Amino acid sequence: MGKRGLFITFEGTEGSGKTTQAELLGEWLTKRDPVVVREPGGTELGEQIRDVLLYKGLEIDPEAEMYLFMASRRQLIAEVIAPALAARNIVIADRYHDSTLAYQGGARGLPTVWPPTFPRPDITFWLDGPVEAGLSRHAEAGKSKDRMERESIEFHRKVAEAYEKLAAAEPKRFVRLDATGSRDKIHFEVRDRLEPLLQGID
Repeated sequence: MGKRGLFITFEGTEGSGKTTQAELLGEWLTKRDPVVVREPGGTELGEQIRDVLLYKGLEIDPEAEMYLFMASRRQLIAEVIAPALAARNIVIADRYHDSTLAYQGGARGLPTVWPPTFPRPDITFWLDGPVEAGLSRHAEAGKSKDRMERESIEFHRKVAEAYEKLAAAEPKRFVRLDATGSRDKIHFEVRDRLEPLLQGID
């Protein structure tokens, strides 16, 4: 661990609270000046790809969709994540490559791999909760649905199942959090799990 910073990712289905938890963690670690990124996005190219993927109303072939997400991610790695880790910073990502494995791999049924040039997170917090609750949380907040959120309930259930399998395959990296818990309860669980890792980079 001594050779690079700490790479923390948050994963989960729509409306599971990942973004909130990534932001709360960023605030808690303010003194350490963490780099907080979201996917897709975080670079000029990434934000343009985000717009195409989520908001343009385009019909996108599933495999093309996968490569667009990965192109945005690779640009983010090159511009932001890799330099930050090399400088021994803490990187907090709201979604990362597990999203592609769950959404395009699990739900769309595409063959997916982890490219060797994509750094692996040190720890991945997976917010697990009923997909219906997450989707209705979005609706109650009055947010307009993006392209992924408009997918069928079956699609979102397949995403959730894929996360189960990913977490089971890498129990040392994944930490399951109950997404139905309160915002603060989840945040304190995140802090508890991170304390020993943070000491490792002091």
